[in-house]
Amino acid sequence: QVQLVESGGGSVQPGGSLRLSCAGSGFTFSTYSMAWFRQAPGALREGVAAIDSDGSTNYADSVKGRFTISQDGAKTTLYLQMDSLKPEDTAMYYCAAARRGWSCQFSTTYNYWGQGTQVTVSA
Repeated sequence: QVQLVESGGGSVQPGGSLRLSCAGSGFTFSTYSMAWFRQAPGALREGVAAIDSDGSTNYADSVKGRFTISQDGAKTTLYLQMDSLKPEDTAMYYCAAARRGWSCQFSTTYNYWGQGTQVTVSA
């Protein structure tokens, strides 16, 4: 049974940092593409960052230079380091996994999703 469990969300002031984690189980993590998506109230879900099985990465323009996606050495946990956070980064953040491990595009079909972790950026 595939499971993705996110953690690390919370409330932070503008300019602050958070690190999100996504623990994966029930699938061969290293052969999948992994990604972080987010959805703010009233908005469509959008891709934030993705990494394929070769380690290639892709970022939304809005987070380039501020967010970093990575995996641990054992490739069982996905991370999203978020720095210089802005109020517009406030959203529910979701971890996702795609069997199509060679693509880090947000348009790829992501087969598995976590339950999400809330990030709130406000003064």
